Amino acid sequence: MKTKPSPVEVCYPDESREEDLRPVEGPQADEDLATLSKAVGHPARVQILRLLSRRVACVCGDIVSELPLAQSTVSQHLKVLKDAGLIRGEIDGPRVCYCIDPKVLRRLKALVGGL
Repeated sequence: MKTKPSPVEVCYPDESREEDLRPVEGPQADEDLATLSKAVGHPARVQILRLLSRRVACVCGDIVSELPLAQSTVSQHLKVLKDAGLIRGEIDGPRVCYCIDPKVLRRLKALVGGL
């Protein structure tokens, strides 16, 4: 019988270094850059990304305790980051485990570098 993985196992960041061969110019690249830039366009979301980059995984309550914001505000910022693909979140009972998606973060870096 398979047991349910812990949040850290569920949300462990993908460490693959597979090269992203998508172009950094053109209509799709421009759309990607606009979407990702909008997601990091708020200081609280930048703080959340920095926090998650220092950890393997994080429970929402841990993130809330690190920021001077209400839980509902942090949840909204997490939703924006997740919708953009910059972070992943897995529900584990009453908790949610979040981590950065390194592939998407590398894509953002490449797109900004292509400006």
